[in-house]
Amino acid sequence: MKPKHQRLSLLLLALAGLVAATVLALDALEENIVFFQSPSDLAAKSVPAGQRLRIGGLVAEGSVKTLSGGVGVRFVVTDLEHSIDVVFRDILPGGFREGQGVVAQGALREDGVFAATEVLAKHDETYMPAEVAEALKKSGVWQGAAQAEAAQ
Repeated sequence: MKPKHQRLSLLLLALAGLVAATVLALDALEENIVFFQSPSDLAAKSVPAGQRLRIGGLVAEGSVKTLSGGVGVRFVVTDLEHSIDVVFRDILPGGFREGQGVVAQGALREDGVFAATEVLAKHDETYMPAEVAEALKKSGVWQGAAQAEAAQ
């Protein structure tokens, strides 16, 4: 085989290896990707039950209830246009309060309730997850810096 053909064969073999590694990496990452949805996004789309996702919005006033047996809570996440019931069977983070921004990760159940496996809440007076702020801006509720100053 001529040196020219050897280099071409080596180049094609290296390219095939790179493509194979890329496909394997993307396949591994696909299982761990979790997309963010607002309650309005969920209302507009049909999300299959069991699909992992993140929802975000505000914890609706008066919606936090302790589940029977005292293990876990049920609350409502809203973007002030649509709402979704959330069940969380663990300890809530310290910054979790009604009327505050929250992001919950989990899956939608067959009955339409979101079963959260993780809840993230704001950690100071001016913090709000970027996804939640964007969803509130879309719904026309977000007031930006004025809202943050009023909270202080």
